[in-house]
Order: sequence, then C-alpha cells, then structure tokens
Amino acid sequence: MHIISGGVTAPKGFQAAGIHCGIKDNFTTPQPEKKDLAMILSAVPCAAAGTFTRNVVKADPVILTREHLADHKAQGIIFDSGNANACAPKGMENAQRMAQAAAAATGLQPQDFAVCSTGIIGVELNIQAIEQGVPTLVASLADTPQASLDAAHAILTTDLKVKEIAVTVELGGKTVTIGAIAKGSGMIHPNMGTMLCGITTDCAIDGAVLQDMLRQVVTKTFNRITVDGDTSTNDTCVVLANGLAGNTPITGPGADYDTFFAALRHVCEYEAKMIASDGEGAGRLVTCTVQGAETEEQAEQMAKAVVRSPLVKCAMFGTDANWGRVLCAIGYSGAEFDPKDVAVSFQSKGGTLQVCAGGQGVPFDEDLAKEVLGQDEVTILVTLTAGQASCSCWGCDLTYDYVKINGDYRS
Repeated sequence: MHIISGGVTAPKGFQAAGIHCGIKDNFTTPQPEKKDLAMILSAVPCAAAGTFTRNVVKADPVILTREHLADHKAQGIIFDSGNANACAPKGMENAQRMAQAAAAATGLQPQDFAVCSTGIIGVELNIQAIEQGVPTLVASLADTPQASLDAAHAILTTDLKVKEIAVTVELGGKTVTIGAIAKGSGMIHPNMGTMLCGITTDCAIDGAVLQDMLRQVVTKTFNRITVDGDTSTNDTCVVLANGLAGNTPITGPGADYDTFFAALRHVCEYEAKMIASDGEGAGRLVTCTVQGAETEEQAEQMAKAVVRSPLVKCAMFGTDANWGRVLCAIGYSGAEFDPKDVAVSFQSKGGTLQVCAGGQGVPFDEDLAKEVLGQDEVTILVTLTAGQASCSCWGCDLTYDYVKINGDYRS
C-alpha cells in the first residue's frame, strides 16, 4: 500500500468541488470565506455503502440517504456545512430538495445522491442558498487535488484541520485507489461510522460485499474514537466504488478482499485519528491501548472508557500523571478483570513512564511525567496478563476552549 495525494479525486473517474453559498447567512454573521457546500461525483454509477448514526434522533438527510443507498447504488454525494437539518422544520422536504438540486444540475436522478448535512440542530435549512449554489458547485467540479481539498474544506464546521487521505494497492495486477475526506470535531462519540466521511474508490466490488466490509471497518476505526461522548444526529460514512480500476470484481473472501479491506481500514483509521486529534479545543491526541486482555471486546470496552473519561481528559490537558483516573475508568467500563492484574504506563516522544504495577502505584519522576504528557500525541498503555487480545481507542484532552466553543455554538 502506498499513500498518495489527491484525496477523493485520486481514484479514476471522480470529481469534487467545494464553494461558499451562504447557508448560515440567514441565521448569523455571514462568513463569505467559509466554503459550505460540497459535492463528490463519479463519471459512472457506483456500488455504494453507508453507515449511519444509531442515535434515535436522526437528521432527515440520514434517513433519506439510507433510503437512497438501500439498493447499494449511487453516483454522488452532496454535503452542506453550517446546518444539520436535524429536528428542523421542513427537514425531509429540504433534504429531498438538496438531492433534487444535485440531480437537476448533473442530469442524474435524486436517488443517485447521498445527502449529508452538518452544523446547527433545530434550525430550518437555508435551502434557497443551496439551490442557488448547486449550479456553480457543479460547474466547479474537477478531478484535481485542489478540488478534493476544496470539498474537504467545505464540509468543516468547528474543525481546525482538513482530514484527507488517498492510498493505492495492487489487486491482480491492477492499481486500485481509495480516497477520503472527513469532518468531525465536536459531538463525537460514533456508534456506526462517524460524523461525515466521503470515501471514493475505483475498485470493482459488489455493493453488498462493500456494505458488509464497511460495517466491519467502521467498528474497528470510527467507532473507537470519542471527543465528548455525544453521538451525533447526523453521523454518516458513505463509500462510492465505480470499478474503473479494471480489477476482477471482489465478490467475496479471498486475497483481493483482504488487501482491499486492509487499505480501507487504513484510510478510515487515519481519518478517525485525525478527528480525535482535532477535537474541539483539543491540545493533543490521546490513545489508550489495552493489551493482554482475554478478548478484543474486553480491551475495547476498557480503552474506550479511558479516552471518554472527562477526568482522564482533564488530566491529559494539565499534563498530570493521575493514573488513578485510568483505573477508575476501566473499573466502570463494564469489562470483567482483576484489578491486581493491571499495569499502566504513559508513552510519547518524551519517553515512557510507568505509573502503576499490580494495580498499585509505583514511584515516578514528576519532571519526566510532564515531559511525556506534554507532547502532541500521548499513549496510555494498560497492560493485563489475562490473554493475548489488544485494542486501541482514540480521544483528546479536554480544554477550556471546548467549553468556550460549545458555550456559544449557535452564534
């Protein structure tokens, strides 16, 4: 596998675009420099797959996109940022109008499009701005790296980092490419696939197989991140596969399936970690790895509890080696284990610091602790001796800025 540039336009036959159309102009101070409308479009019909929020309160674009992808077919994705179109007046009507506008401008059918929205909940979508902007959006479509970058910028809300990646793999002598853009910064505690993520590939693959593969990949990537414990109303991850690479179609298990699976997992894990590192107000990416567990499920329960813990997150912000909060979190995680079987270390570019062995504290150097915990990326390593299973989950620290951002999110 090779990492390349180009994002969602790297695979053959895909174009993208991102523009400003003024979605929030009717609600708050206009942001003319902020792109807020994006599209990904394939030159030919695609096999399609999607994963969606399990929040009982679902945005209308989520409901509509699930309907559109029920036959595992699509050709494009249209995104807006600034308004979630969730719990909003005329929600389904406006989601349908987004798909209709995309179809009218491209000569396709509304059901050919997935519809993704993100932003403020409960406010009616400025559909007029979208409808007026779509023709310009479609006219801007291109297969260039800049076009992917424009789309990646257009789907951001409170994000500070663009989340974009592309990779290639060889399948039966054919080069297959996967590209992705994603957004996510707050209201991040996925239980499906996460926030918004658009993935493109020129791989030839059966739609039902792709759907099953995406569910498996999402479980081990996006579902292992958390910023604030809040599962969004709009979480959507969509994959479009147009088959233009010319590989023998993947229709089930085999060597090509395994290779493509590994590449898709790499792409999704990269995007997941980017989201965790870009949590609202975050200062550092925090990884918790649990090793030596009886099962992977047990390890995941424990690791996710640690990165979700507000007290652990605050300790990471303060560079405080308060390992007791780690034990507390795994203790209420729901996983069964012997507390006397636990060792804890903190690791980063600043070094390694063991703080707990046999479930009890051990002496450590406070200056080294500050050095280890002061890095941009910190790993909390929890070691058991019950088995061979392991799991990593990703989160971030909790800073003053998180409260500032969410204290006036609607303004």
